[in-house]
Amino acid sequence: MALGRAYSVAVRGLHGEAVEIEADITSGLPGVHLVGLADAALQESRDRVRSAITNSGHQWPMSRLTLALSPATLPKMGSVYDVALAAAVLSASRKKPWERLEKSILLGELALDGRVRPVRGVLPAVLAARRDGWPTAVVPVGNLGEASLVDGIEVLGVNSLGQLFGWLEGKGSLADRTVSETPDDDVEADLADIVGQTHARRAVEIAAAGAHHLMLTGPPGIGKTMLAQRLPGLLPPLSESEALEVTAIHSVVGMVSDATPLITRPPFVAPHHTSSVAALVGGGSGMARPGAVSRAHRGVLFLDECAEMGVSALEALRTPLEDGEIRLARRDGVARYPARFQLVMAANPCPCAPADPRDCICAAPVKRRYLGKLSGPLMDRVDLRVDMHSVRAGAFADEAAEATSVVRARVACAREAAAARWTAVGVRTNAEVPGPVLRRGFRPSREAMAPLRTALDRGLISIRGVDRTLRVAWSLCDLAGRTSPDCHDVATALSFRQAGTRS
Repeated sequence: MALGRAYSVAVRGLHGEAVEIEADITSGLPGVHLVGLADAALQESRDRVRSAITNSGHQWPMSRLTLALSPATLPKMGSVYDVALAAAVLSASRKKPWERLEKSILLGELALDGRVRPVRGVLPAVLAARRDGWPTAVVPVGNLGEASLVDGIEVLGVNSLGQLFGWLEGKGSLADRTVSETPDDDVEADLADIVGQTHARRAVEIAAAGAHHLMLTGPPGIGKTMLAQRLPGLLPPLSESEALEVTAIHSVVGMVSDATPLITRPPFVAPHHTSSVAALVGGGSGMARPGAVSRAHRGVLFLDECAEMGVSALEALRTPLEDGEIRLARRDGVARYPARFQLVMAANPCPCAPADPRDCICAAPVKRRYLGKLSGPLMDRVDLRVDMHSVRAGAFADEAAEATSVVRARVACAREAAAARWTAVGVRTNAEVPGPVLRRGFRPSREAMAPLRTALDRGLISIRGVDRTLRVAWSLCDLAGRTSPDCHDVATALSFRQAGTRS
């Protein structure tokens, strides 16, 4: 009997767990038996591993071979275990373990000729290996850029199974970690391109300062999409921990760039209005994959023509908007993905949407049904609502409007003030502050709260609406450089909330 061991990582959601792979060669009829809750892609790895080993100049054991992946109760999915399976078989064949193999995590898919192909989810897998104290992680060269983002662990890149065998024997070397290029932040849409729309520009600035959700309503061609596309340019760069978290999500999806793997700018995700619930919040069989809400984590999720979207897709946004994460239960377990994004919705006022409202041919019931998809509970979670109107010729002024760089500087100052204020609470932006904290420890003066009390007594706003209005008031206060919201800040925040499709 000969026994070999190798180690890999199973990624569930963004959480990785080490997997021990054992290869047992015993006497009996030739055959390969794979155990340990393997999915279809992993079952097919038996043929890939056999061809890769033989085509790399090594002998395939002509006897009974059992491959076990532990923990046995943990579902294993994908082709990420190919390299580790091959290493375990080679270790069992030589009847003597490699010292390097006992201390390394192996990731990668094998081609039939022994080449190692890149796989998804390498970044969260390497993060898990570092957390568990593994000294070395061997990844495909195609994934070396994203794996090199993780400090505190030796990261090596492998091109082929033959190269890996030479390294295990101590007769060769693997590619060392690489230094990633810095993404170019200079190319971006400028806020100065927007003609007119002073009120909407102000709302976008407030949304950027406090990470608030925004709803833009108006006829086509007035700049709703342009404003939404310029919001990410106003946001500050991601912190180191945020950048790793966002990049890990994109690694699981398979959308990490080889040249610049680290995502340092807030992402902008704009799914089509025909997107399904699974495409929006995540889904799939077995273990759920991230959707648009997770890919927009720490960035902007833009839903253009939101009134054309399905009701079920829109209502699925309620939980991530409130909790900042999405929990997806599937056959193989519950996947949890972060989803702390800024929602920006844009819609026409009615189906015909003429440039001049007087030319509208839609009956009143048709208008109500059109925006009726945006339910009260969903709109109650939107902090800023803006009705945009057609621009007149006077908006074409000789002086250019404020550029993105100017507004971004004000937003940065406001965010710094908010982060310093909420440090003890454990959050960084006004939109994340819990309601009880706003109503108790940081409640504005009685005079400043007067507009909110009036709206609450008249039934124009909910308790959640009070909390969200106070968050916007704090953002207005931070932009103005004051230490506490005054009556004007609260009234302005309330006016933004009562505009649009819901009061």
